Amino acid sequence: MTGDPTAPAAGDDDGLRRQREYYARTASDYDELHVRSDDEHAIALGWMTAMIEQRGYRSVLDVGAGTGRVLSYLGQRSPGVDICGVEPSQALRDIAYGKGVSPDRLREGDALALPFADDSFDLVCAYGVMHHIADHRRAAAEMARVARRAVFISDANNFGQGGAGSRLVKQALRAVGLWKAFDLARTGFKGYHYSEGDGVFYSYTLFDDLPIVTRKFPETLYMSTRPSGANFFRTAQTIAVHASRPVAARK
Repeated sequence: MTGDPTAPAAGDDDGLRRQREYYARTASDYDELHVRSDDEHAIALGWMTAMIEQRGYRSVLDVGAGTGRVLSYLGQRSPGVDICGVEPSQALRDIAYGKGVSPDRLREGDALALPFADDSFDLVCAYGVMHHIADHRRAAAEMARVARRAVFISDANNFGQGGAGSRLVKQALRAVGLWKAFDLARTGFKGYHYSEGDGVFYSYTLFDDLPIVTRKFPETLYMSTRPSGANFFRTAQTIAVHASRPVAARK
C-alpha cells in the first residue's frame, strides 16, 4: 500500500453526503433520537464538568456540537467559563439556536479544519462525534492542535461491543491486522455503516486516536461510560478519555 494511510477512502465522499442528508432530515427529532439524561455522554459530561472545576479550565470548545447539548449543560454548570462550539450542519445549529444557544457561541465549523489558532482553548472536547468521521485521526490532530491544556473525548469502542464471542473475533482480527479488510468487505466496500438510528457511522475505537492526542497531552485518565470489565479495550462499549499535560507542565 502506498500514499497517506490516513487519507479518506473513495467511499468517504458518499458517506459524508449521506450523513449531511441524514441530519437535515432528522434534525427536528435529533434530541429524541440521540439524547438521554442517563446515557453514556451524560455520564461523561458530569465527569468533564468536574475536571473543568478541578483543573480550572477557563475556555472550552465543543467539536461537533450538534443541537447544543454540551454548550447548554456547561452554560448552566460552569459559570464564568468561555464556552463555544462548532457544527457543520445548519439544520442542527438551527435547532440549537431555537433552544437559546447564541450564534456567537455556536458557529459553522469542520472538525477536519478547525477555524482557530493553535492553543486557542484550555479544553477541547467531542461527544459521540468521532465515529461519524471517516478521517477521525485528522480530527483528533485538529483537536489537539487548538487545545492548550487538555482534550476530552467521549465515544465508542467497537472492540468492546457485542457478545463475548463477537468481541473475541473482532479483537483477533485486529491483532493479526485483518480487521480493516474484514470491515471494508462487510460494508460492501463502502467503508461505512448506516442505520436510521445513527445515520452514517464507522467501526470506530477511541483507542486508535489516543496516540495522536497523547503526543501533546500524555497524561490520560479513562472512564467506562457503560458497565464493563476491568480491561476497557476488551469489554467497554463506550469510553471517555481526559488527556492533559503532566502536572509540572500545567503551571
